[in-house]
Amino acid sequence: MEGNRRAVIIAGGEISCYERICSFLRPDDYFVFCDSGLYHKEKLGVEPDLVIGDFDSHPNYDSSVEKIVLPEEKDDTDSMSGVKVALSRGFKDFLLLGMTGRRMDHTLCNLYILDYIKNRGGKALLVDDWSEMEVVEKDKVFISDTYAYFSIIAWKGKCEGVNIENAAYPLQNAEVNPEYQYCVSNEPKKGGSIVSVDKGSLLLIKDWKREK
Repeated sequence: MEGNRRAVIIAGGEISCYERICSFLRPDDYFVFCDSGLYHKEKLGVEPDLVIGDFDSHPNYDSSVEKIVLPEEKDDTDSMSGVKVALSRGFKDFLLLGMTGRRMDHTLCNLYILDYIKNRGGKALLVDDWSEMEVVEKDKVFISDTYAYFSIIAWKGKCEGVNIENAAYPLQNAEVNPEYQYCVSNEPKKGGSIVSVDKGSLLLIKDWKREK
């Protein structure tokens, strides 16, 4: 078991705001680089604890660091394989990086990794150049007024008892269905907002404020 250490899973999706992404990293994080995620290593300024992949998009990594070489033909993506290994080693807290970008298929699959981790008793935050994403189920989540916008999406089916407090567009005991996503681009009021759901699974997306 890895106690309270956090596993940072780094995939090969796009990262350009390295300074902001690096602000999420901790000195005691366990860094798992998945195949082409290795291209982010120097700009993130961290060394891998584990390298995993089939190395079809990055040269095979020659280092004394632990390495798991996967077959090219497999069911799991390299990112999912990294998550599974970390879970098997007792990690419960995850930060997912390099998970979004031009490949919409990979982006969507990587977003559902948030579910995979939560359903196994863990928690995960996915961070990209624009936002932070997490799954909310029977939780009360605080959203600081330092964010520009936030959106909640009915993620796996109908959501009931959805509440949004202290926001530009509040909700009380509402229902949100996947075919009609009307909770996009809300704005937290001063002091921050609170989101909760009684039944169902919400994807919460918090967008950062950007300099004009």
